[in-house]
Amino acid sequence: MTSKTNGILNGVKIADFSWAYVGPLSTKTLADCGAEVIKIEGRSRPDVERASVPPFKDSIFGLNRGGHFNSVNTSKKSLCLNLSRPKAKEIAKRVVKWADIVVENFSGGAMARMGFGYEVLKEIKPDIIMLSSSMQGQTGPDAEKAGFGQHLTSLSGIGNITGWPDRDPAMLGYYTDFIAPHFNILLLVSALLYRRRTGKGMYIDSSQLENGMQFLTPLILDYTVNGRVNGRMGNRAPEKCPHGAFRCLGNDRWCSLAVRNETEWQNLCRVMGNPAWSRDNRFATISLRKQNEDELEKLIESWTIVHSAEEVMYKCQAAGVPAGVLQTGEDLIEKDPQLKSRQFYCNLEHPEVGIHHVPRPPYLFSAVKNQVTRAPLLGEHTEYVLKDLLGLSDEEIAELVVDGALE
Repeated sequence: MTSKTNGILNGVKIADFSWAYVGPLSTKTLADCGAEVIKIEGRSRPDVERASVPPFKDSIFGLNRGGHFNSVNTSKKSLCLNLSRPKAKEIAKRVVKWADIVVENFSGGAMARMGFGYEVLKEIKPDIIMLSSSMQGQTGPDAEKAGFGQHLTSLSGIGNITGWPDRDPAMLGYYTDFIAPHFNILLLVSALLYRRRTGKGMYIDSSQLENGMQFLTPLILDYTVNGRVNGRMGNRAPEKCPHGAFRCLGNDRWCSLAVRNETEWQNLCRVMGNPAWSRDNRFATISLRKQNEDELEKLIESWTIVHSAEEVMYKCQAAGVPAGVLQTGEDLIEKDPQLKSRQFYCNLEHPEVGIHHVPRPPYLFSAVKNQVTRAPLLGEHTEYVLKDLLGLSDEEIAELVVDGALE
């Protein structure tokens, strides 16, 4: 087993204490770019993505068989420790000394309570960079509250604007889990650049709640300036009409349309064959179309329902009307010509899962090539870390086994 030798972040070393989604997705991106990421985990308290989040291969549970875990932990190595044992904590601290970066996403203060707070780690490695990506930050009355992305989607205000005006909010689930990693990656690369200039590490206190609220800025501005509280509007948009998803030919097949101006409206009418209703005065302007949006959507769907979603998309796009199929997993992997052309999916072979598709990083560097490898089995690289990275002897490792420090 050797360290990575390719990638734009080759040479960057990360001790990854994180679990679930936000932390692992953050470190996955760095690992796919060449950083050496050691995932510190345990068998008695495994990553929730390993332990409970489907789908599992062949619907058979296994700590190495989860689709979510295997998608957000690519290119990493796994060190399995029982952190309730003092000797295991000492091993974890030696990994910190080896590392450039420490990442965790537990509730506020959890790492300090475990004995791995920044002040402790800074004594071990003075220039260490530590990122805590907790629910609501490390300070304040709610800092120590634990939870998941669906809670933050609600707290951030996103849940209140999702759904239809006459219905309850439509839960988007773990939406903020996909927002925070983008900030985390930028923060860590910025901290590495800062350390390169100054020789100093730093502690980064990142709040997933505050990350999610960045996407509500226009609505916050609308309230502070106009006193207006935005609500749910389904698939519609205040300045576009029609704007939504329309049922197409086939079982649960849909295509989305977004008409932004009169030119696009006329183009859409032409694609539909200029039906008589399209010349109705009720639809003459965007403001009138908005007033009669319910009836307009029914009329448009009377056209889309007799065409395949792909046919609607391509005809509209050819006429300059924004349109897109609501793709299924099968569409994405088997049919999408753009993704096939760019070789977006990596085919990885896993000892328990077999051949499976994993998205490569959504960007291409001209100077280097990312090399994505499969997610690790639980504890797969424990011996490598202990021997090759930390220099422990067989006798020392045997003592850790007897002690119960290794799982």
